[in-house]
Amino acid sequence: MGRFLPHPDDVAVELIQRPSPALPRQRLHTIGRGGVACNWPRAWRAGTAVDLHIPSLGPSARYPGYVAWCRKVEQGYRIGICFTDEHALFGARMGEQVCQIERYCRLHEDAEPTPAQLEAMARDWVSRHAGEFSHEAIV
Repeated sequence: MGRFLPHPDDVAVELIQRPSPALPRQRLHTIGRGGVACNWPRAWRAGTAVDLHIPSLGPSARYPGYVAWCRKVEQGYRIGICFTDEHALFGARMGEQVCQIERYCRLHEDAEPTPAQLEAMARDWVSRHAGEFSHEAIV
């Protein structure tokens, strides 16, 4: 299975169960695509069909996937969401990249940044981290 991008804790995420049938564990291990890892207050069963939704990116930021793994952590659970098709994986990667850029800008802003300053911070983040979100880095 591929690499899982960490979703930033300070950006809201929703996991919404889909009515699709669950994937068997052996199928989860042969998908070969990466995904997104996020914190969640309750456990999810591996193989459960879910939509990963990032509300701050709008209603279309919903990516269909499956729970690949679920691990107990100090404050709840760390959930790995894998994606079974390239389109969903690409969308989730781009959504996560936007979340990381927004977080980077918030961490580096002194006051109210101008649009030009935000653009410069976004370019700086991309120059430093975009390779971590490439297709080759995930799968």
